[in-house]
Amino acid sequence: MSIDASGGRFGLAASEQPPLQTQEQTLPIYVEELNVSRRQVATALVRAARTTRNREQLVEEDLTHERVEVERIPIGRVVTAVPPVREEGDTTILSVVEEVVVVERQLVLKEEVHFRRVKTTERYAETIVVREQDVAVTRTPLEGSPAKGLPSGQPTPLPTQG
Repeated sequence: MSIDASGGRFGLAASEQPPLQTQEQTLPIYVEELNVSRRQVATALVRAARTTRNREQLVEEDLTHERVEVERIPIGRVVTAVPPVREEGDTTILSVVEEVVVVERQLVLKEEVHFRRVKTTERYAETIVVREQDVAVTRTPLEGSPAKGLPSGQPTPLPTQG
């Protein structure tokens, strides 16, 4: 050993250094591989039971009726041609003519038949029977299957649409 000129420390001189070893060392590296697959596992048996029942329900609706009133109006006027069928508001007018033999032939408007439509509305209510269905679902876990958080054998009612 000698004194180092740079700072007075003790160390090995360059000529006293051990030779460097140039041997290669191999480190084993391990790689893990993972294979993922899926499979279906039956965890429970599900049954659905539908029941139909009748219930009474009141139905109320406005009903509109239309009837025709017939009114005959005598006219007795001479016309030169048959008047066409015409409408005045809710009334349809059908002219009735007859030929009368005189020294000359004339058309005489004998009468008019007026048909008037009359609408009436009344409130109607009737109780009728309607059918309604409910469904109850039962889930029963199978032996040895993990049925996490599922109720065992309890019916689960589903909401119905009314």
